[in-house]
Amino acid sequence: MIGRSGVTMVEQSRLRHVATAAGYASAGVTALGMLATGVVIGQALIARRTIPTAEHPPPRCDGRYGFEHPGEPVRLAVLGDSSAAGYGVDAPRKTLGALLAAGLAEQLKRPVDLRCVAVVGAQSRHLAPQVERLLDDPPDLAVILIGGNDVTHRSNVPDAVRALGDAVRALRMVNTDVVVGTCPDMGAIEPIQPPLKWLAHRWSRQLAALQTIAVVEAGGRTVSLGDLLGPQFAADPQRMFGWDRFHPSAEGYVAAAGVLLPSMVSALAEPAGPRPAEPDGAGVRNLYAAAAKAAEQSGIEVAPATVAGRERGPHGRWAHLRRRAWRSVGRPTDPAHVP
Repeated sequence: MIGRSGVTMVEQSRLRHVATAAGYASAGVTALGMLATGVVIGQALIARRTIPTAEHPPPRCDGRYGFEHPGEPVRLAVLGDSSAAGYGVDAPRKTLGALLAAGLAEQLKRPVDLRCVAVVGAQSRHLAPQVERLLDDPPDLAVILIGGNDVTHRSNVPDAVRALGDAVRALRMVNTDVVVGTCPDMGAIEPIQPPLKWLAHRWSRQLAALQTIAVVEAGGRTVSLGDLLGPQFAADPQRMFGWDRFHPSAEGYVAAAGVLLPSMVSALAEPAGPRPAEPDGAGVRNLYAAAAKAAEQSGIEVAPATVAGRERGPHGRWAHLRRRAWRSVGRPTDPAHVP
């Protein structure tokens, strides 16, 4: 049976079970069984050895962007792992944080003060200390990219999802809007070969869906990065991947920023709290269906919604499912010093 979103009722039920029971075993028993075989274990070890370890920290991108614009600066924070930190590029202006800050400044015509607390190698369980660093001066908007290392390290998924939800909830408690880029398709990474590649694809997609459920329940919104590393990166891996074939190149970060920017602008422009549904209910699904659908392709935003003034329906929380047009990030400069 197919729901309004095109997602099977079985898929919705599975996600609901996994999310509410915090039990990943039922969703991944086949994957875990295959992982126990020597072939997959051997491939995992080979992939780990093939992916180079970080040799130096990414360029520091903290500072003010769009300083030529008037007005009070927007305070932006970036949290998460090495991709959030901009690992793999050689200048601050090429990092994801710089691209997001410069793009946001251009869209809003206001300066943006960026603070990046992302850490290379971070898993979801490492988000709490990053959030703690921001609470003394909470940002207006926080962008979180996390999940890739949870997949490659086979983290406990319920714990990882819970840690992300807790991070979003802590930021919302200090009135910070939150946009989360969900786990990309780790099966697209070149050093990972079949059958591990197929399992990584499945794990990534399941984690992304569960991340969306946790984030929206906590009051944030998500943008799916799922197949961003798929067709576009597969078509031109030499240009879209960095030197280690694992992290995005400068062009790859531009692609990621273009997907995230529309939701960042909307998060700051729209009133806080769930957005009422349109009269015809267009784009509104229950959260489980929205999460499953968004995990299928990149650029899908999922945000809290209300229907007839209610946040929940017979099948759980309501959510908006929207595809926004990508935005150009322009040609950012390195950040200016903020006194």
